[in-house]
Amino acid sequence: MTEVSLSEWGAFISQHPDAHILQSGIWGEFKAKFGWNAVRLIEESHSGRKIGVQVLFRQLPLGRHIAYIPKGPVGESTESGQVSDWDKLWPSLDKICKSRKAIFLKVEPDLLEPPRFRAGTEPATQPIAHIFPMNKESNSHTIPGGYRAGSHNFQPRRTILVSLRGDDDRILGRMKQKTRYNVRLALKRGVVVRPCTDLDLFYNMVQVTSDRDTFEVHSREYYTQAYETFHPRGMCELFVAEFEREPLAALMVFVQGGRAWYFYGASSNAHREKMPTYLLQWEAMRWARSIQCSEYDLWGVPDEDEEVLEENFTDRSDGLWGVYRFKRGFGGRVYRAVESWDRVYNSTLYRLYKYWLRT
Repeated sequence: MTEVSLSEWGAFISQHPDAHILQSGIWGEFKAKFGWNAVRLIEESHSGRKIGVQVLFRQLPLGRHIAYIPKGPVGESTESGQVSDWDKLWPSLDKICKSRKAIFLKVEPDLLEPPRFRAGTEPATQPIAHIFPMNKESNSHTIPGGYRAGSHNFQPRRTILVSLRGDDDRILGRMKQKTRYNVRLALKRGVVVRPCTDLDLFYNMVQVTSDRDTFEVHSREYYTQAYETFHPRGMCELFVAEFEREPLAALMVFVQGGRAWYFYGASSNAHREKMPTYLLQWEAMRWARSIQCSEYDLWGVPDEDEEVLEENFTDRSDGLWGVYRFKRGFGGRVYRAVESWDRVYNSTLYRLYKYWLRT
């Protein structure tokens, strides 16, 4: 087992610019402020290349842990449905998980299922994230030996990826007509978008959004630490949309390599007819493209096939359906992450954990 320091992991990640931000050392440092402990491993693959993983541990009572790999490991994938050389990491992961009395290890790879688009549609571009083909013989994904299909994912499985390739007109041209109209309407009605450093303003707006749309949010400290951890490194920006200096909406966007992620957003109840959230997303996309991002991840829509999403989004507003109605207009494509993989070390406690999730 080769455990490495934060600086060594940073050097490794710099050699993999398309690695997911949840595998960055900075993300591990951020999550350490909220009860997670990051361990980073690097091994040499069969071909002599380095492969690595950042695994997060969450302590439970009696010295037990949950182990979690978000959007990793980091390495090469093949086109055969197999993950190249990742098997070199599994013995090391077993050793570190057992030493910490982990109940189970959950792996959520940064891999996408082959896209299944509606008839007559084609993707504008392929996403940066690796597409993980189905095993043609079993019509399923190849799960590493000793692992099982996870009962749930921590991160949303389905998302919309927007290509930032091309100029403004080309990106706007890929959007739905109504979304493009709303972006221009916000500009016409005097909405202005600017970078912001006021985390209290953002959190107050988050609370308004939570009360209005009835969903759970993080604590004020969580958003503050996220911004203060990533922004000084150029990996995060907070934008606010205003009308006559009155804040109407805000979002926090994160970047690494050629990718950007829209993780957190909020809006007030004022001047919603001016469509500030549309201009806000558009300006966040333009900013991401200005720093060489070519993909914008809108992060989280209902886990349904695109046909089902399109047939039902006008009638449903529960769960993530409301945000799908908004996000679908920005010209992206719906993709689904592969299922999570669970490595179980204590079957009894694992069953209790799954029962707890259902209650």
